[in-house]
Amino acid sequence: MSLLEPHNLPFVIALAMLAVIALVQVTGAADLLDGAGDADAADGLELGGLGDALTALLGLGRVPLLIWLASLLLMFGSLGLIGQAWIADLLGAPLSAGWAMLAAGGAALPLNSLAMRPLGAVIPKDETTAIDLDDLVRRDAEIQIGTARTGSPARAKVIDIHGQAHFVMVEPHDAATELRTGDTVLLVRREGQTFFGVLYESPLLGLDR
Repeated sequence: MSLLEPHNLPFVIALAMLAVIALVQVTGAADLLDGAGDADAADGLELGGLGDALTALLGLGRVPLLIWLASLLLMFGSLGLIGQAWIADLLGAPLSAGWAMLAAGGAALPLNSLAMRPLGAVIPKDETTAIDLDDLVRRDAEIQIGTARTGSPARAKVIDIHGQAHFVMVEPHDAATELRTGDTVLLVRREGQTFFGVLYESPLLGLDR
């Protein structure tokens, strides 16, 4: 039985896709695609409900998506080819490509999910220091350039909980106040990309300094 016969083609194509993924990884070409493929973690997909349940059922999220996909292609292709050969020996003819795809896919998905559990336990997890912009509220910021007035923000530097510097635009929370270069302010709120700061000397904070 030829691998290139129509009833085997879906599984040969799956294994060929797996070979392409491996080739891309080995040659480092994946690095060139990282920028295009990166998703903004801060605005990450929030599935919730049924979506979360389906994701957990399929084993997504336990390992990087590329590993999950490569494993699924390997199982689908292998199960399909082995299954077609076994059925041909047993019944005298293989299944049609469509029925074989349904059977192999139905077996590969749960098996792949089961395989992701132990695999996910041993693969190092990505660590990120990404934060939400709102996490910068209630942190100190130093005005870097210019004078901030209401409607005219100035650039300020703020250090997040991970020690990473962020440069944000800051306006005074009190419309009667100006924030000058070198001033340290407490960020008290955010509207869009603009933060609002209060000087520590401001009576708005109620601090005796």
